[in-house]
Amino acid sequence: MEFVRLEQEVGYHFQNKELLKRALTHTSYAYENHVESYEKLEFLGDSILEFVSSNYLYHHYPKLTEGEMTKVRAGVVCEESLYKVAKRHNFSDFLYLGKSEILNNGKERPAILADTVEAVIAAMYLDGGLKPVEAFIISNLKEAIEASSKNVGMKDYKTVLQEKLQVHGDVKIEYQIIKEEGPDHDKTFTAEVKCNQKVLAIGSGKTKKAAEMEAAKMALEKI
Repeated sequence: MEFVRLEQEVGYHFQNKELLKRALTHTSYAYENHVESYEKLEFLGDSILEFVSSNYLYHHYPKLTEGEMTKVRAGVVCEESLYKVAKRHNFSDFLYLGKSEILNNGKERPAILADTVEAVIAAMYLDGGLKPVEAFIISNLKEAIEASSKNVGMKDYKTVLQEKLQVHGDVKIEYQIIKEEGPDHDKTFTAEVKCNQKVLAIGSGKTKKAAEMEAAKMALEKI
């Protein structure tokens, strides 16, 4: 398989192409063809990803507490986030899958694509050291880290709003995403909060949760 396009996508030229191939080899293909899968690379890549993101948080967000840094890291070093990275760089075009996974549309499975990102990170580290790995990870997660860091210390306005609205009895509180703008890796969401079908307020944020929280905050300011 030709890897030039993938190398251009990730911004790194591999000296050892076999490492990159292994990072893209699912267990189903490995079993059918008696080769090694990406599982061990994924294990290593997971640790490297946590270290690089932790190191970045420590040096760039000194005001965050240990607990807040842990929450931010968990929010960006997860399957959903890594799946977006894989889609951004078209990893699905380069996967080695067994017949069963091909039939089950494995190329689009979030778990598989997220795993390959960790495996490619490990392959990149083994091939070229930490520097290119840091560049790849930070360039892909920097915006997500920034968005998450802004929300991590946010007061739970949804809970406060619920308590205020239900002080005289049960009411029906609903949140709905009414707008999504921007590319997949940098979306802005707009949410509205309703009480008994009446719109109370609207809020925006870089995640659905942040948009709902902002809507709740705006509603509290009006009460």
